[in-house]
Amino acid sequence: MEEKVLSGSISKEAQAAMIRKERTANNAWHKFCRNKSAVVGLVIVCLMILMGVLAPLLSPYDPNQINVLETYLPPFTGSHLLGTDDLGRDLLSRLLYGAQMSIVVAIGATVLGGVIGILLGLISGYAGGVVDAVIMRIMDGMFAFPFILLSILLVTILGSGVFNVILAIGIGNVPRFARVVRSKVIVTKNEEFCNAERILGASPLRIMFSHILPNTVSEVVVYATLNIGSAIISEASLSFLGLGILIPTPSWGNILRGGRGCLTTAPHIAAFSGLLIFVAVIGFNLVGDGIRDVMDPKMKK
Repeated sequence: MEEKVLSGSISKEAQAAMIRKERTANNAWHKFCRNKSAVVGLVIVCLMILMGVLAPLLSPYDPNQINVLETYLPPFTGSHLLGTDDLGRDLLSRLLYGAQMSIVVAIGATVLGGVIGILLGLISGYAGGVVDAVIMRIMDGMFAFPFILLSILLVTILGSGVFNVILAIGIGNVPRFARVVRSKVIVTKNEEFCNAERILGASPLRIMFSHILPNTVSEVVVYATLNIGSAIISEASLSFLGLGILIPTPSWGNILRGGRGCLTTAPHIAAFSGLLIFVAVIGFNLVGDGIRDVMDPKMKK
């Protein structure tokens, strides 16, 4: 009798352990870690962020320190690990500070565009009718312009500078966030739990922000992560055209612009800045794909 009780208790403990193990294996973080490409992307993103955050500690020189006697030095020359640019400024220092600027602009623009786009998408999807038609026609009008052309137009109106670049790229991102959120709101607002809240007398604001908005988080997070890579390219494009972050403030885009005129004599300037832009965009895209796989139940394997 005692042996049966003991075996029953052991089996229950084993079952509980198996359930705990299964829950741990199926949580979001472990699913993300099983995606090798997503982990590689996360490592890249963390390294890029650390480059920007630790730029004052890692930079061997002042990024704006000019030395006309050491212009266009190739990599591994003396104490200049990645060489120098056309004014003799240390390229490694400028790339580290450029990481700081490019990532701040990309994340700031994504947050700004996301906040405005989410609000417009919530209002448009929930209200419907004339309100929905007006907001979406405005978004369609913004969609009529290619993203980079719209950003150039906004920067031309607002002027150059870090804040204006964030504002221009952020406004350009608003229609995309609004569309993503609106489509989810239209489906969610007719669910039974929303109808139950209306019957209980909940206000539209409470329904939108307490019940509908949480159901859009997965789509917004995925899109925002993927959008950061696009924002890095947008900032680099604007700076390359001379409309974004202006010299002497370092960013990957204006460093690439500086290397354009010396591709034959000092190709390392454009090569290193272009490589960092490429790697950063790939990293954020891989992380975004990994988050999408975790959050989208249709992607479960």
